[in-house]
Order: sequence, then C-alpha cells, then structure tokens
Amino acid sequence: MAVKIRLRRMGAKKAPFYRVVVADSRYPRDGRFIDEIGTFNPLTDPAEINLDAEKVQKWLKNGAQPTDTVKALIKKAGI
Repeated sequence: MAVKIRLRRMGAKKAPFYRVVVADSRYPRDGRFIDEIGTFNPLTDPAEINLDAEKVQKWLKNGAQPTDTVKALIKKAGI
C-alpha cells in the first residue's frame, strides 16, 4: 500500500481551500483518507499554512511520501 501525503480540495468554485491529508494513493483526490494533518488556504495574503508538526513527522517516519506541492508546503512551514 503506497501512502501519500497530499492535498484534498475543499471550498467553493473559484475559492479553493485545501486540507492536507494522508491517503492511500489508490483513493480519489477528494475521497477516502486515513488522517488529516493540516490545512492550506492560498487565497489569503500571504497564504495560510497550518500543519500539525508531530503528525507530519510521524507519517514521514512511517514511510508516507509527500507530493511535490505538499513537500514545498512542509518546507515553507519549517517542519
């Protein structure tokens, strides 16, 4: 089972809001997930990033692979 840390799109049309989730790579983008570890709001200036550092570290240590976008968000958040 390939576990990914990725974004789940929420919010209205033309007003995206994302949740950072841990999910099996076979699940759909906005479908089932294992754990929610944070949020990302690109509409604010600057973009608002809220991540639970303990959960991020736990999942990375357990072998979850972040997507490129999530990897950049983790780096920007300083985790």
